[in-house]
Amino acid sequence: RKESSAASDVYKRQPLQRAPQLARISMSVYDKLEQLGIVLPPVATPAAAYVPYVISGQQIFVSGHIAKKPDGKPWVGQLGAAIDTAEGQQAARAIAIDLMGTLHAACGDLNRIKRIVKLCSLVNSTDSFTEQHLVTNGASELFGQIFGERGAHARSAYGVAQLPFGTCVEIDLVAELD
Repeated sequence: RKESSAASDVYKRQPLQRAPQLARISMSVYDKLEQLGIVLPPVATPAAAYVPYVISGQQIFVSGHIAKKPDGKPWVGQLGAAIDTAEGQQAARAIAIDLMGTLHAACGDLNRIKRIVKLCSLVNSTDSFTEQHLVTNGASELFGQIFGERGAHARSAYGVAQLPFGTCVEIDLVAELD
């Protein structure tokens, strides 16, 4: 009897521990994507002499992705002329979805992303347009929704005179793997 009593005391004293992975990720990245109705696209074929991504050590460098409309055609236009800030944010959000598709292809599981390290956003804009940072929020906010704290990143947003195919926004990123 004493042995069984001692054994039950041992079980009572040990704190309940969650598996390390479950403690860190309460909801899978894929669950969050599904909850938002987002389906990741396949990796786009490069339009020139480059690769979609490079993995070096624990970092993934993802090449620039241009904004595309839902039909797959380039989202053409210039911010401050034909496109306003709100539409530019939608375009940047669409790019973030494409970037996540490429990240998935690169690492096989988005839950392996330790952190979105940096975004660099190029915004096709008139010389008087000054809201490139707000346009880029369309991507930044989605990364925050999907990855939580791991989605908080450093960022640059530039206004440029033109982008490939006349698209309105192009974004590249750097991510860190677990």
